[in-house]
Amino acid sequence: MIDSPSSNKVLDLVVDLDGTLIATDLLWESVFQLLKKNMLYIFLLPVWLLKGKANLKHQISQCVTIDPSTLPYRSEFVEYLRQERDQGRRLVLATGSARSFADSIAGHLGIFDAVYATDENRNLTAHKAAFLLETYDNVKFAYAGNSRADLPVFDAASEVIVVAPDRAARKWQQTHSTRLFEAPKTNFKIFLKMLRVHQWMKNTLIFVPAILDHMLMEWQVIVNSIFAFFAFSAAASAIYIINDLFDLPLDRQHARKKNRAFASGAFSIRFGLVVAASLLLIAGLLASQLHWTFGAVLAGYLITTTAYSISIKRMLLVDVFTLAGLYTLRILAGAAANQTEGSFWLLAFSSFFFLSLALVKRYVELKNSVVEENNRIAGRGYRRADREVIAQCGIASAFAAALVLALYVDSDAVVSLYAYPWMIWPLCPIVLYLNIRIWILAYRGEMHDDPVVFIISDWRSQVVIAIGAALLLYGGMRS
Repeated sequence: MIDSPSSNKVLDLVVDLDGTLIATDLLWESVFQLLKKNMLYIFLLPVWLLKGKANLKHQISQCVTIDPSTLPYRSEFVEYLRQERDQGRRLVLATGSARSFADSIAGHLGIFDAVYATDENRNLTAHKAAFLLETYDNVKFAYAGNSRADLPVFDAASEVIVVAPDRAARKWQQTHSTRLFEAPKTNFKIFLKMLRVHQWMKNTLIFVPAILDHMLMEWQVIVNSIFAFFAFSAAASAIYIINDLFDLPLDRQHARKKNRAFASGAFSIRFGLVVAASLLLIAGLLASQLHWTFGAVLAGYLITTTAYSISIKRMLLVDVFTLAGLYTLRILAGAAANQTEGSFWLLAFSSFFFLSLALVKRYVELKNSVVEENNRIAGRGYRRADREVIAQCGIASAFAAALVLALYVDSDAVVSLYAYPWMIWPLCPIVLYLNIRIWILAYRGEMHDDPVVFIISDWRSQVVIAIGAALLLYGGMRS
C-alpha cells in the first residue's frame, strides 16, 4: 500500500519498524523460527545470503509467519502515533524487514497510510535514506528511528524523533534538538532473571556423589566440584537464553512468560546471543580444568538440552523422560569431575524421583491451560484430558523412588559406608513426603510450575531435607 507523499504543511511521519515501533528485530526472530521449524534450514541460510540480504529476508518470510498481535510494541510511542493520526498526520512505515511482515503489522495497527519494505530485490535497510529522498523529491518529511543504521535518514529528514536509541543514535540525539522516547529501564535483576540464576540450585546435584562417598572434605574434591558447578551453571544459562529465543512466539502468548527479557523486548536478541556465547566459553574454560570425562558429560548435556528445546519438548512422554535424564546427568557430571564411580542405586533413585517431578511440571501446565479438553496445549504434545494419567504416572514414580531407596538402605553397600544403617531408614518417608506433598499442592493449584525450584524455596521442604542430611551425614557416617 503506497500512496503519494503529502503536500500538507504537517510533515509525513516516516516510522522505522525494528527497534523503533517494536522492541525486537524481526530478522533475528524469523531466523530462529525458521530453524525451529527445521534445523536443516541452517544450510540454506548461507546460500540465500550469497544472493544478497534482500533475498535472505524474502526467502525467510516465505517460510515463516509472525503474529503481529503478540509483538512487543513501544506502547508509549504507538499511542503518540495514534494521536498524530487522529490529528490528520500521514503516517508511513518504512522498514528493512520483509514486505509480508511489514504489511501484517501495518494491517494489525491500522494507522499507516503507506508501507515501504524490503522485497526480493531491494534491502531497504541499506538504502533507506536514498530511497526516501527519491520518494519525497524535494518534499520535507519527518522520521522516527532508533539505531546507527538510521543516522543517514536522520540527516536527510527535516524533523527527527528518536525512539529507544542505541549508543550511536543517542549520541546523534544529544547534539540535535529532537523528540526522544526512552525505552523502559533495564537493571541487573532483569539480567539475572534472563540467566535463570535461581535454576542454578539444580546443579547442586553435582555435589551429591562426593557427599555420598564421604569425600567432600577433601580440598581437591571441593575445588573440582565448584568448577563443575559453575561450568554446568554457565552452560545451563546459555541454553536457557537460546531456548527463550526459539520460544518467543509461545512465550508471548503465556500470561507469565510474556514478561521474560526477550519476549518483552527488554533485551535484544543480539545481546542474548553475545551473552550465550560468552557463557559457553566460560563453561568450556572451566571444564578444561577437569578430567575429560566431565567435558564429555557436559557436551552430552548441551546436546540433549538443545534437542529438548528445539523438538523433544513437544514429544509426548519423551520430554519428561529427557528432563529426568538431564537431572541424572548432573549427578554423573559430579562423579566425572572427581573420577568417582556412579552408584547404580543413586542413578536408579534419581531417575524415578526426577521423573515424578518432571511429570508434576507437565501436570501443572495441563491444569492451568485454558484450551479445550481434547486440544493440545501450545508447544507440547499433551492434551488437557491427559492430566489424570500424568498424575497417576507421577505418583507411581514417587513411590518407585522410595522403594529403590528402601532396597538400597537394606543392601550391603550401606553396611560398608555406615555404622548405623537403621538411621538412614527415615530417608524413605522423607522422600515420599517431599514428592506426595508436591502432588497434593499441584492438585490444589498451589504450586509453582517448576517443582525443583519449589522444593528449594519452600521452608517445609527445607526442614525435612535438613533432617535427612543430618541423618545421612552425622547419624549414619562411620567415625
